[in-house]
Amino acid sequence: MELQLTPDQEALIDQAISSGRYPTRADAVRDAVARWEDAERARYELIASLDLAEGDISAGRYTDYGPDELMKLGDELKREGRALRDRGPR
Repeated sequence: MELQLTPDQEALIDQAISSGRYPTRADAVRDAVARWEDAERARYELIASLDLAEGDISAGRYTDYGPDELMKLGDELKREGRALRDRGPR
């Protein structure tokens, strides 16, 4: 496969090689494609989640929060987040 890069892209790859981050141009390009693949996978997962959420909304499966309930929900989420933080990594 032949690949045409811009001069800026070539300079970026050359800099990564000279700094020791990648041993070869092919390694740099493979890593870039792998990162692109990860980003695309995350994008597809987000789109799928949004589709599910839209389905839930259309079917009436959601909760409407007023100002008081929203404050309580916020406090509950903060407590849960702090408990997870204090528990540390697993």
